[in-house]
Amino acid sequence: MADEAESAAVDARLRAYIDGIGDREPAHLAANRGVTAASGAAQLQVSPRQGQLMALLVALAEARRGIELGVYAGYSTLWLAEAIGPGGRILACDRDPDITARARADWAAAGVAERIELRLGDALATLDAEVAAGMLGAYDFAFIDADKSRYIDYYERCLALVRSGGLIMADNTLWYTRVADPACDDRETEAIRAFNRHLADDERIDLSVLVLGDGLTLARKR
Repeated sequence: MADEAESAAVDARLRAYIDGIGDREPAHLAANRGVTAASGAAQLQVSPRQGQLMALLVALAEARRGIELGVYAGYSTLWLAEAIGPGGRILACDRDPDITARARADWAAAGVAERIELRLGDALATLDAEVAAGMLGAYDFAFIDADKSRYIDYYERCLALVRSGGLIMADNTLWYTRVADPACDDRETEAIRAFNRHLADDERIDLSVLVLGDGLTLARKR
């Protein structure tokens, strides 16, 4: 027990140190995240380190067109929209008109609203409409953070819509460590396990699973 306590203290110090030297979260993103956290829904948004990494990857790829599945209050959308720069476009999908109204207000205040097309409704139907419209390979990246039971369906549509060399990112792929606990067999845990296995066996992508936030999976389309 003493060793475990010491290890936890070291981990906490190390996390604080990393935050101290690497935290680049702008004040307006911190404000958006803070409102969500105060509402008791902090788990519904990515961590600042996740957002920062995703924005860096998008900027490195010089991406101009992306998809986001699961907007909520727009925190991750802000990171991505700022990374793509003026003239870029994000197709942002969500069902909830109320919480996304706050997202719209924060996007406008940050000056990135024109980069984001919010489509309310069934995200799978939106993706199918993009496929039907001939948008195969038209997107540079996609970020999946929506209904866990449909992750594989979202992934397959995004894989078709993202270009070769493009990036698909997925949140919550460690699912609060439940994926590694044999005693956990609820619907969402099993869905994430199935998604993780699906990608592990997929030869169409290069893959990396990061212990960051609640698990961030990166898949590069070959």
